[in-house]
Parts: sequence; C-alpha cells; structure tokens
Amino acid sequence: MQSRRHTEESGETGIDLAPMLDFVLNLLIFFIITTSFVKEAGVEVNRADASTAVHREKGNILIAIRPNGEIWMDRQQVDIRAVRPLIERLHVERPDDSVVIVADKASKTAVLARVMDAVRAGGIQEVAVGAAGGSGE
Repeated sequence: MQSRRHTEESGETGIDLAPMLDFVLNLLIFFIITTSFVKEAGVEVNRADASTAVHREKGNILIAIRPNGEIWMDRQQVDIRAVRPLIERLHVERPDDSVVIVADKASKTAVLARVMDAVRAGGIQEVAVGAAGGSGE
C-alpha cells in the first residue's frame, strides 16, 4: 500500500507500452512470413509484342533469356542445366509459385523451349511467356 499511496500523491500516471510493442512485433513477423517474394531475373530484355497479351499479377519466379542465349534467374546468369535444380528447390520452398519466362524478341525459340521443359521437369506446371502488350507496354 505504501507504493500506491506514493504514486497517487505524486500525480504521475504512465502507460505500459510493452503489450503494444509485442503486438507490433508480432504483426511484423506475420507480414514477413506471409509475403510472397518475387524472384526477379535481373536483366532487361526487349519483349516481343503481342496484341492478345494479358497482364497477370501472378508469377513469382522470373526467368529472362537474352538475345545471345544467356539465361538469368534471381539476378544471376545460370546454365540451362541449372534451371531444373533451381526450380525444384524453389518449388519445395513455395509450391504455389508460377514461372514467367521473359525472352528477348531476338532470342532463339529453342532456348525458350528448353527452359520451359526444365521448368516443367522441375515441378512447376504453370509457365507463362512474358510479352509486351499491343500498345508497347
């Protein structure tokens, strides 16, 4: 009782911020865990134009194919033989992901076909090919 009377006499009141801090930290952890990160290719390519191209929000893994046949994933150049193991690893981590292959319009379709085969062999069946919209987006 001694301490209660002492605080009433001094007129000081305080708010305990510890529960609010715990709540904010829990929210931060929740958002970090549930955020779907996009694995970008890391290079710019000139996409082919397609009048029927449709913008899709889905597509978490981007693979770029340069005009000289270089394949880029996660901001680094990879060999065609490394595409399947990388896709398998990413597919185990996040099974709901899809792949968008962005091929330069000057790249060879044989490389595109090999990359698509490697992605599907890696376990991801939802594969899209990136193209610029008819308005040159």
